[in-house]
Amino acid sequence: MTNASRRSFLKKATVATAGIGTLGIQSTQAAESNDKVNLAIIGCTNRGAAIGNDAVKSGMVNVVALCDADPSRTNRFKQQHPEAKVYDDFRKMFDEMGGKIDACTVGTPDHTHFPISMRAISEGVAVYVEKPLAHTFEECELLIAAEKKHNGICQMGNQGHSSSQRMQFKTWVEEGIIKNVRRVDACMNKGRRWHPWGNVTGYPAAEKMPAGMNWEVWTATAPMQSYSDRLDNGNWRGWYDYGNGAFGDWGPHTLDSIHRFLDLGLPYEIRADKLEGPNDFIYPMATTIAFEFAERGPGMPAMSINWYDGVKNQPPRPKELGEGKSMPACGKVMYSDDRTFLGGTHNAKLSILSDSIKTPEIPAGETNHSHMENFLLAAMGKEECNSKFAVSGPLTQVFMLGCIAQRLGGTLKFDAEKREITNNERANELLKGNAPRKGWEEYYTV
Repeated sequence: MTNASRRSFLKKATVATAGIGTLGIQSTQAAESNDKVNLAIIGCTNRGAAIGNDAVKSGMVNVVALCDADPSRTNRFKQQHPEAKVYDDFRKMFDEMGGKIDACTVGTPDHTHFPISMRAISEGVAVYVEKPLAHTFEECELLIAAEKKHNGICQMGNQGHSSSQRMQFKTWVEEGIIKNVRRVDACMNKGRRWHPWGNVTGYPAAEKMPAGMNWEVWTATAPMQSYSDRLDNGNWRGWYDYGNGAFGDWGPHTLDSIHRFLDLGLPYEIRADKLEGPNDFIYPMATTIAFEFAERGPGMPAMSINWYDGVKNQPPRPKELGEGKSMPACGKVMYSDDRTFLGGTHNAKLSILSDSIKTPEIPAGETNHSHMENFLLAAMGKEECNSKFAVSGPLTQVFMLGCIAQRLGGTLKFDAEKREITNNERANELLKGNAPRKGWEEYYTV
């Protein structure tokens, strides 16, 4: 299936399926298409390798291109897919192969998700991008707009959004088991790469760059610094300029269903209640961030979310949790007027701590396959993406607001209608983040 034919096909499929939600039945045209998806894997190590392998294991793809700023990191995939072309620059890849690529996976550092995804959407290429969706609040705004303008096939990689946990949460809300939630305590209490670094006073000294590394493309829209392993190879997550810390990493898995099915939208207040080891360059060693959300309607009163990260910075233990039972290192406790719920991350199911009511059977519906398979079927025109940018974008924006609070401290007042922080000029500037480097400005126009 060529990109051109897929675009034509999807236009027909979109008309046929207009008004059908994520449970929608595939169109006739889609059902008749049995072609595999021509896939480009962008980012070929760590999570990039994992999601690329997920796509390959589905049996639904032909890998036609491999792209990594360090091309040596494509070697394992190249052995498995010798016909795939190798690139160190996604821009060159799309220039040469845009019409031959149906879909791409983006498993690269946080700060590069945006330009790659914007380019893919503009090319009519379906895009699966690792969480968090982007690096700034404004980048999320632009990605949502681009998805809408181009009728993009877009999925953020928060796998729980295609899991039985999602359907459990949705069903329990619809059946009134989850209602009147007033507080959520969520946590990520595992060590992070930057925790041993101590008080960082600047960017690391220059180190010898791996042979073949395209540092210009690795840096992309972000500020240019000298190469260092402390920026590369997963270490980027701890730096304000390149990553989104523990919250941007784990929040998408822990708070996804809460945000979606309690219809949270965006908070009106964000507080840094605790910052342990605040730093001008990297995320603190531990943080407690509080979010205040307004009332949304019947059964959805004003509520708070409290985020705890840091190894020892754990949320309060619910009194209903029996002796001998431990709090999850990554998870959440939900407090409603009537019940207390305990849950983990990803596809971990919720349990009720406060009583033992009979719960309804969870329908299969949207969860009959993996998150990646949902994306690939969407690329074929057979389904809609469960975590399209219109859904995952506002979720990610909550994390972006939290990251600003982690960086600056204090209390931030947010006006959701005006899309601005009203009481802190620097914080408001950080909604956009750094100005893009020269030569990368084109991605900031929809």
